[in-house]
Amino acid sequence: MTSRFTELTVDCHDPGRLAEFWCAVLDFEVIDRDEEKVEIGSWVPTAEEIRARQMPPTLVFIRVPEGKTVKNRLHLDVSPVDRTTEAEVTRLLALGATRADVGQGPDRGWVVMADPEGNEFDVVRTLAPQD
Repeated sequence: MTSRFTELTVDCHDPGRLAEFWCAVLDFEVIDRDEEKVEIGSWVPTAEEIRARQMPPTLVFIRVPEGKTVKNRLHLDVSPVDRTTEAEVTRLLALGATRADVGQGPDRGWVVMADPEGNEFDVVRTLAPQD
């Protein structure tokens, strides 16, 4: 048997704030919480389901004392499902994201953004039905 990708962990100063932001971005829910971490997901993981098949990973936000200092080596890509990429960027800005410049250059086909703690992510092609 192989291993399963079960969660992606993000170091941060305020796990609750980032969990709230990413729940709004991804339509996830908080599935576990304590003083030092918050886990969010689109489902509540069980060992049986994970063993049976690959399931969508959860996101875990863990409190750490140090701040972010350089560009992320790993980042999320998100694809809007019911609106254009530009409309999704506008929605994410209203939620607290910012535009980010990581040297991507102009007109790359995606928009680089940062969450409220500066973690970069990309808004890529829309999956919304085209008229």
